[in-house]
Amino acid sequence: MLVLGLYYMVPLVSVVCGLWVFVYKRKHLLNTLLSLEYIMLSIFWFMSLNLSGLGHESYFLLFFFNINCLWSGLSISFIGVCGPDTWKWLF
Repeated sequence: MLVLGLYYMVPLVSVVCGLWVFVYKRKHLLNTLLSLEYIMLSIFWFMSLNLSGLGHESYFLLFFFNINCLWSGLSISFIGVCGPDTWKWLF
């Protein structure tokens, strides 16, 4: 029973670590976007663990992963178009 609890706690701890990096290390735009991507991948990992017992979970997980990949590509292209890595150019 303890192993099953740890099985679900590891993705949640990784989400909390990603949130900590997102909140406290927000000086650079690329660091912020990478921490958001890490949070999304941790949520994907947690969802895949929780939905592994159902029959049609693969379609929803593939949709979620596809949206996550498209969003990360847009964010990287945003950095390439807009220029610098810091938040100074926004304010």
